[in-house]
Amino acid sequence: MKKYVCDVCGYVYDPAVGDPDNGIAPGTAFEDLPDNWVCPLCGVGKDQFSVES
Repeated sequence: MKKYVCDVCGYVYDPAVGDPDNGIAPGTAFEDLPDNWVCPLCGVGKDQFSVES
């Protein structure tokens, strides 16, 4: 699974880790995150993330 980087603050969403602090289980693909999920560091939406190169 691909990692995604927040274009604003640089936070990396790693599907292998998920976002347990916000109820996202490990193994959750970025595409499967809820539409209302936001960056845990800066609060921007999924549309502000890019695939890590």
